[in-house]
Amino acid sequence: METNLNNTDAYASLRIKDFKWFEIARFLFTFSTQMQSVVVGWQIYQLTHSALSLGFIGLAEVIPFFSVTLFAGHIADVVQRKKVILFSNIVYFICAIVLLLISTRFDIVLSIHGAFPIYIIIFITGLARGFMSPSQTAFIAQLVPRELLGNAATWSSLAWQTAEVTGPAIGGLVYGFAGVGTAYSLVALISATGFICFTLVSNKPVPIHKSKESIWQSLKGGVKFVFNDQIILSALTLDMFAVFFGGAVSVLPIFADKILHTGAKGLGFLRAAPAVGEIIMSVYQAHHPFFKKAGRNLLICVVGFGLCMITFAISKNFYLSFFLLLLSGLFDNVSVIIRATIIQIFTPDEMRGRVSSINGVFLGSSNELGSFESGVAASLMGLVPSVIFGGTMTLLVVAAVRGLAPKLKKLKM
Repeated sequence: METNLNNTDAYASLRIKDFKWFEIARFLFTFSTQMQSVVVGWQIYQLTHSALSLGFIGLAEVIPFFSVTLFAGHIADVVQRKKVILFSNIVYFICAIVLLLISTRFDIVLSIHGAFPIYIIIFITGLARGFMSPSQTAFIAQLVPRELLGNAATWSSLAWQTAEVTGPAIGGLVYGFAGVGTAYSLVALISATGFICFTLVSNKPVPIHKSKESIWQSLKGGVKFVFNDQIILSALTLDMFAVFFGGAVSVLPIFADKILHTGAKGLGFLRAAPAVGEIIMSVYQAHHPFFKKAGRNLLICVVGFGLCMITFAISKNFYLSFFLLLLSGLFDNVSVIIRATIIQIFTPDEMRGRVSSINGVFLGSSNELGSFESGVAASLMGLVPSVIFGGTMTLLVVAAVRGLAPKLKKLKM
């Protein structure tokens, strides 16, 4: 199948009022969640002085997210997606207000119960994000015409990556200079502003369903659709295993300490490098999209990502290591945008919520389990061999997908 997505107007999707307000709102929501994650981390560490307690933060959010995400995909296909997004945003705003109150006016709660109330609130925000995520992804296709889906995916990626980089930085600065109360107040304010921007997006109808299904039939139908579509399944599989084996984020502190000898400051730059690469490539792709030979480009970029990881593993120079991580972000961004566009184009509107939720499971599994895999591999093989192994496995996955999914290799959009 070939679809012309190489629109010559780099800002075409942003000229659509609904999409513009949607992306502004999404940026603000993501910024507030990233900012809050840093504030919560510092606060819990100050309360407990325990690394294990910090680990529980991720667990408190990941468990509810995964527990509801498939059901949330079903909801996104049978309820107005804007309503789901607004409700989830309200829940998140209320949680931010509660965090503010128990950290300032009612801090006796934390004095008595420690960090436990914060974990409860984070659990609730995990539920809210679990419901919002598939609705947000599926909603985009209702805001822009089919020929602009690739352009929309590019700007959406840029907004998300920018929020992911700037949110934690601002959160840490505000907490450090103005205290926890001001930090949570700003989180609540930005979340509320995002909610207002979401309300400015026009309502879109619930997708038309050909037949009535039970919840179980609906969920089963979404899974069956993904596994029966060679292009979607191969794109998801490629991305999942590339991140699972090839990612080195969880072991970067060891590289910064033992290999590159840069300490915490160097670690900050190394952690930021892939995101910087993603932002640069998002801007470039908005003007020069890679959809003409999308399947081939996707495979090439995942190969490039794997080679970056292998070379990073053997590098002993900080500047070279930084450049390689930045380059890995460039390659990863191309694959992210092509994959997101594939999902939007090849998925019927009435199934976009469920397919988006399955995509979320694939990505979430690769990120969380990938961090675990990196730690286990490093402890068994040693640090450098484990990253070389991961990069090599990424290359083997590309070779396998190329052979088993010929439709993806030939895909043009």
